[in-house]
Amino acid sequence: MGVERTYAEINARIKAGKAVVLTAEEVIGKVREQGLTKTAAEVDVVTTGTFGPMCSSGAFLNFGHSSPRMRMTKVWLNNVPAYTGIAAVDAYIGATEISEDDPTNSNFPGEFRYGGGHVIEDLVAGKAIKLEAISYGTDCYPRKEIATTLSLQDLNEAILFNPRNAYQNYNCAVNLSDKTIHTYMGTLKPHLGNANYSTSGQLSPLMKDPNFATIGIGTRIFLGGGVGYVVWNGTQHFPGWLKDEQGNVVGSAGGTLSVLGDLKQMKPQWLRGASFQGYGATLNVGLGIPIPILNEEILRFAALSDEELHAPVVDYSENYPNRIGGNLGLVSYAQLKSGKITVEGKEVPTAPLSSYPKAREIAAMLKEWIQKGDFLLGEPSQLLPGPSAGLSGKTLEIR
Repeated sequence: MGVERTYAEINARIKAGKAVVLTAEEVIGKVREQGLTKTAAEVDVVTTGTFGPMCSSGAFLNFGHSSPRMRMTKVWLNNVPAYTGIAAVDAYIGATEISEDDPTNSNFPGEFRYGGGHVIEDLVAGKAIKLEAISYGTDCYPRKEIATTLSLQDLNEAILFNPRNAYQNYNCAVNLSDKTIHTYMGTLKPHLGNANYSTSGQLSPLMKDPNFATIGIGTRIFLGGGVGYVVWNGTQHFPGWLKDEQGNVVGSAGGTLSVLGDLKQMKPQWLRGASFQGYGATLNVGLGIPIPILNEEILRFAALSDEELHAPVVDYSENYPNRIGGNLGLVSYAQLKSGKITVEGKEVPTAPLSSYPKAREIAAMLKEWIQKGDFLLGEPSQLLPGPSAGLSGKTLEIR
């Protein structure tokens, strides 16, 4: 009979300081050395990590009340608009929102030097932020304007709430056209001049549990340098399988997570504002998930290597913007990380948008937290839909 563990049993071992924890990178060698069955019998938890741009991110902020009170109808933080259609002194700052005076792409390609992601980074770094707000005034909230400075510690609440993080498997982006293009996958040179990718491969959280056998509502995670939680599936959550020409599964597809955590616990090195030339602003997020080895099947996926995980190569000059299906082939993450791939018979240099060294650091930190007994596993109250759910994206029909 194969290994069967429960969350309670693993947490008891963590509390006793007896849990065996390996990173997703370390467990690959372990399984190669002694096989799945023996490794599953020994290892309790496998840790994962990713650090890269995650546009669907932001923070709920509660500013507290001024005297006299004010119902803020428009708010700017360092001149970046925040959404205020929530309550009197609550706002949501989105990672991709940009400064009011940003020239955007009027002088193409724009630089997008400062946006919501940078505001979040500055808050976590303890910097003073300029708050400006206006209102139409009411009997109970008579004040009509305010301008002041505040820091993260001045806020009543600061909650990082990211509707779509940890994208399971990005495309490898290329450009078949005869001009340089600027995308959320970075700048792409003409005639297959380069190829960009943005997944940590064998450390990537959702590629190591593609069936969502352990990830669900209440899963405790590393988020932004602090502790966070999975609270729902992410927007555009379409988990599925990549298959080669022979129909063999060679990777997972588009699962995503909605995650939440206390911004006041987080660290600026794990939440970094970023700018994409010609595209916009975003936030680099550090995220790691512990995978409990409840059985041998979970370990089988957790031990997949870069050679066994693949990404589709997609043209971003024509196919992606016009939603034309298909791809230019599949490439392994081992090939991507080698620095070059072959597309349509041409050798193409590759570059990551995500940081593998930082992903490795996150997985190692999470491992250390668990080994010290500082981080217990959160058993999901409900698992997220996996590939068998048959979810698919809808296209907006313009009439």
